[in-house]
Amino acid sequence: MKAGTFRSETIETVAVVGTGLIGSAWVAFFLRSGLKVRAHDPQPGAEMRMRKTVDDALRDLSQLKPVAGVCVDNLFFFERLEDALVACDYVQENAPEQLSLKQDLLAAIDAVAAPDVVIGSSTSSFMASDLQRRCRHAERVLVAHPFNPPHLVPLVELVKGEATAQAAQDAAYEFMERIGKVPIKVAREAPGHVANRMTAALWREAVHIVAEGIASVADVDRAIRSGPGLRWAIDGPHMLYHLGGGEGGIASYLKHLGPAQEARWASLGSPQLDAETCDALVAGIEDEAAGKSIEELAVRRDRLLIALLRTLESAA
Repeated sequence: MKAGTFRSETIETVAVVGTGLIGSAWVAFFLRSGLKVRAHDPQPGAEMRMRKTVDDALRDLSQLKPVAGVCVDNLFFFERLEDALVACDYVQENAPEQLSLKQDLLAAIDAVAAPDVVIGSSTSSFMASDLQRRCRHAERVLVAHPFNPPHLVPLVELVKGEATAQAAQDAAYEFMERIGKVPIKVAREAPGHVANRMTAALWREAVHIVAEGIASVADVDRAIRSGPGLRWAIDGPHMLYHLGGGEGGIASYLKHLGPAQEARWASLGSPQLDAETCDALVAGIEDEAAGKSIEELAVRRDRLLIALLRTLESAA
């Protein structure tokens, strides 16, 4: 393998390191894509928990467009990290969000995996540059951040670090696209990457609206769920504002409605998560949840995600 080249179209075996909820969802998605998966997690009982989560996720995925090659016999669990990395073509790391832990683990993976194998890290908060600092082959380490739940939501944010080779990001992009994910290349590192920055901005204003008494928690959620949230499943904010400009598109919108948008931006809040605000949010969620458990709410979310994905599949 020539220096600076990485595997993409030849990836057949994936190592998944860390098999909590995120890692197990990755396992299920990789299996559904017809790949062999070599999994590792040092926690006691990890294999049993992983296989239960994978079975549940595959049951969800079976409700979407059928694919050939799904076989749980292609899933292998190893107690030793080194064994999981044998003959793998791509690595997805999913350790808990502790920087030093991830740095040590990625360095250990980097020391064993073949140098042409890209290593992706599932992290919602850390910079790729920080994650790769202890790696000898840092050029093949990048953030590959999924959106929760990873087996259903297609987005994967691919973020280069200071040492990441463009060829590694390109290979990861081609691989993710080939297996049915929707990857994006993040051009410059930023806390929260892309999607979490946008959701954080939305939630900041949602908290401000509640804290200022403008609307209740339930009504804020209802406004998004039955309003712009429906459009966001179809197009992103830039394209939707382009459509909002009518025949003139985004240029017309910016010319005629840009000042009104700037006025709204100026009125947005910067709430503090103080005791009073937190109490209001907790009370509001308790009212909205109406006694349903976290598990029940997650099942509802996934059921509706599947229905939405099926609709989008059939309309494509």
